[in-house]
Amino acid sequence: MQKYLTLPAIAMAFALTTSAHAGHDGPRLNVPADKWLSVSEVIQKLKAQGYNVTEIEADDGAYEFDAINADGVRVEGHAHPATGQVLLGYDD
Repeated sequence: MQKYLTLPAIAMAFALTTSAHAGHDGPRLNVPADKWLSVSEVIQKLKAQGYNVTEIEADDGAYEFDAINADGVRVEGHAHPATGQVLLGYDD
């Protein structure tokens, strides 16, 4: 009987923790302003990664950009302010 109660209890715990984090976008980067690359430096870093940047701005602790990727597809993304690396899964 106990194994039948364990699964619903686990499912309920998962549902509660998932809903508690629903409004949270995850941790923000806390890169000091003096460590940020300039916009032109980030554009060059993104270009080296295969992106043709069409728009870029600083937003919520990272660079947010629109670009055309190497496959010719329009993408929106975020770049790390100190390295210029694309941040996968980063959401503002």
